[in-house]
Amino acid sequence: MYAIVEVNGKQYRVEQGKTLKVDRVLEKAGETIAFDKVLLLSGESGVKVGTPYVEGASIKAVVESEAKGDKIIVFKYKPKKDYRLTQGHREIYTVLNVTEIVGA
Repeated sequence: MYAIVEVNGKQYRVEQGKTLKVDRVLEKAGETIAFDKVLLLSGESGVKVGTPYVEGASIKAVVESEAKGDKIIVFKYKPKKDYRLTQGHREIYTVLNVTEIVGA
């Protein structure tokens, strides 16, 4: 059984028991989160596609930790003007463990 869920405006494919890396959420490690914006639900009874969301379906997950992504180098320059600027950025992600997929 798997589902397509919308978290913070992005879509993720989730399966029960798998870990998922999403954009940062406010919950702390060990807390449980429920996502009710399920776009697609696939299981033994077939595939349910929402319009836009599947009614009565939700995903329950436990927050494991927060992690930083890979460093991205941002380099700006203007030719012939002696202007160069180098910056680095690391996005913070939340690691979730999907515990349950509740179907309608």
